[in-house]
Amino acid sequence: MTAIMDELTDPIRTNAVRIERVSKSFSAEVHALDQVDLDVAPGEFVCLLGASGCGKSTLLNLIAGLDRPSDGRIELATGRPAVMFQESALLPWLTAARNVELPLKLAGIPRGQRKQRVEQLLELVRLGGLGRKRPHELSGGMRQRVALARALASTVDSAESGTAKDVLLLMDEPFSALDAITRDVLQSELIRVWAQTGASVLFVTHDVREAVRLGQRVVLLSSRPGKVVRDWRTADADPDSEPELVDEINGALREVISAHATS
Repeated sequence: MTAIMDELTDPIRTNAVRIERVSKSFSAEVHALDQVDLDVAPGEFVCLLGASGCGKSTLLNLIAGLDRPSDGRIELATGRPAVMFQESALLPWLTAARNVELPLKLAGIPRGQRKQRVEQLLELVRLGGLGRKRPHELSGGMRQRVALARALASTVDSAESGTAKDVLLLMDEPFSALDAITRDVLQSELIRVWAQTGASVLFVTHDVREAVRLGQRVVLLSSRPGKVVRDWRTADADPDSEPELVDEINGALREVISAHATS
């Protein structure tokens, strides 16, 4: 089978992302993913769980177009995906506003539209009035908010529209380096931003509680080579049953890790 990366324009497409039998090998000995099948619906928030090294980040890189699958097919019905990493990766010599503006400038958006969009995005992540601050003047949580605003800015699809189109946000453990209180605050903020933007989100984490809190759906990958082994529809779960759901998913994750350790 030939590896294929497509961007679809069909307005009746029912998936923001469709991943069909995707595999990725880096060498004859290193197989990261094995025939992964996964769909993300428009506006859906999906959390991807798995042990360290199971291919979660590799899968995000493939969806983002940063690498190509060795086999299988990835179809996108959105504009250019936005990516957030564990580190904010802001340019230290630019202000917060200039960091957010950069993808707009690269997309050819006129200056006046860029300024307006930057102000909107900083307000969206509750950093209005802090655009002139440089990264070293901001807390870790604030820097991740700037990174989120920049990611949303990068989804602008053309110089003609100047607006985001069918946002797909790929998030690779963006809160794992933060303290517990800041992480809790940013989780709430992310849910708010997701609700306001209608973005489709694929969020990689190793924290089961974070996955259950954030996701409408939680998908578990096996240990390397990663493939989908379980899928929970958390959006339909009774809030009172959340501790039991966390225990169930934790148990499945332990089974995956144990199976790998004994293989």
